[in-house]
Amino acid sequence: MVSIDIPQHYTASPSSFTGTPHLTINREATVDLDSTNAFEGPEKLLEVWFSPSPSALPASAGPNGLKAVSADTWKEMLDLVNCKVLSTIESEQVDAYLLSESSMFVFPYKLVLKTCGTTTLLCGLPRMLEIAALEAGFPHVAANAITSTLAAATPYRVFYSRKNYLYPDQQRGPHRSWRDEVRYLDKMFLSGSAYMIGKMNGEHWYLYITGPDTRLTPPITPDREKSDLGETETKFLNMPEKMTAMQLNGPTAVEAQDETLEVLMTDLDENNARQFYLDDASAVAEGSYFQKAYEARKSAIRSLGVIHENASPESSLDGRTLNNGRVPHDDDFDVFEQTSSDHSGFSSEEEDLTFPEELTTEGHTLGTVVSESCGLSDLYPTSKYPDARVDAYLFTPCGFSANGVIPAPGCANDSSASTTHYFTVHVTPEPQCSYASFETNVPARQTGRETADIVEQVVKIFRPGRFSVTLFEAKPTADGFSSGIAEAKRSSRMEAIKGYRRVDRIVHDLDGYDLVFRYYERHDWKGGAPRLGENGY
Repeated sequence: MVSIDIPQHYTASPSSFTGTPHLTINREATVDLDSTNAFEGPEKLLEVWFSPSPSALPASAGPNGLKAVSADTWKEMLDLVNCKVLSTIESEQVDAYLLSESSMFVFPYKLVLKTCGTTTLLCGLPRMLEIAALEAGFPHVAANAITSTLAAATPYRVFYSRKNYLYPDQQRGPHRSWRDEVRYLDKMFLSGSAYMIGKMNGEHWYLYITGPDTRLTPPITPDREKSDLGETETKFLNMPEKMTAMQLNGPTAVEAQDETLEVLMTDLDENNARQFYLDDASAVAEGSYFQKAYEARKSAIRSLGVIHENASPESSLDGRTLNNGRVPHDDDFDVFEQTSSDHSGFSSEEEDLTFPEELTTEGHTLGTVVSESCGLSDLYPTSKYPDARVDAYLFTPCGFSANGVIPAPGCANDSSASTTHYFTVHVTPEPQCSYASFETNVPARQTGRETADIVEQVVKIFRPGRFSVTLFEAKPTADGFSSGIAEAKRSSRMEAIKGYRRVDRIVHDLDGYDLVFRYYERHDWKGGAPRLGENGY
């Protein structure tokens, strides 16, 4: 049964259990929030690493690194991106921010920012680097008043990716085209490489990635612009000596286990998409609410036993009131409808029950109803992940976002390793632009399931006409985190997602990572060619 209670963890005060994630809601940001014009579902995804792992943080950053930065500072940065914080799950190893347009995750050593719609994500990047330098204490290049450049921490690695837009003409700032985004990033980083994965005239995915020990592009001065502007434009350089040593020694343990799975879905089944509309979700909550009230009433009746109105030889304690020698059956007898003065204020009619307002309006409560009723909460069940927390929000008139913080089983209090992961889901259900995304960095080996099993479970919720899967995974270490046989088996399972045919499969061998991109269409899909608002580069 769907739970319609206000979740007990939705509070502004910390959990009483050390290491257990707890949630804070920004109620001001949720006032009059409306998803009516949020047509561009495909998100921009930025991941900036300032260190290869939590254990490799520089001394100047302290043990908490980016997590030492205040929420107010991050909110000010997000103003540049044009989105607001709705709520936050705080945990020992990661803080998960649910945004008006998608999500942000702050670890001690890295930050993940994902935004949809017409947000200007890359416009927040310079401020992000400044915050990492001045607020979190990471090594940085000092500000320069002459060149009007901000202080900027030097990242370890940078990843930026997105699916092709449906409505590129609506984008703002550097996001009007992939070429503009690459130029913007090249002006900031020397070691960037840009890729387009997939068909230029079909569904495709873009990626910008820097190598380890990323170097910032020096600011352009009048003298330098004349002498070596071409050097600033260079994207491929010899790796510094520090990187060569790292390549010889292999990646850190955290890097070696790093993997990100993205499932990007379009053309959602309209019946499945209805569960992400406020009216439909409220109807589900209402049915569950009255069913729960009915069950509670029946339980109360059973527990009361026989109540004697007059002393008689038939007095007993088994529970029912004796009238004219007849004992009524539980199904046709309601103790709350009797004429005794003790019961006169109660009625069993549904209309006498007050339906909570929070189950009729957008917000976190209906978000929780949807996450449970659609099956999202079953992806990482509390039976296996007892310390997991899901923060969900349902928008007006439709639309859904959720963040999940998933501590590894038995590791909620272990801050010595990166044992807490995340997932995030965002849904734009309108039929003319339907889209849903699922992203997680929970390692498949930790779940005890294959990647294909997770993909099938996600796809079953939305039943898209087509979808793409990107699996971004660190290369196996020298001692072999994954065997060739296991890789082959997983690849084979991904070729046969139930109900779908695999159309494309593209493998990229990147610096330190393997990337596999797959594109699927439903067997009974008759929707025609993909709707492309953006073609190629």
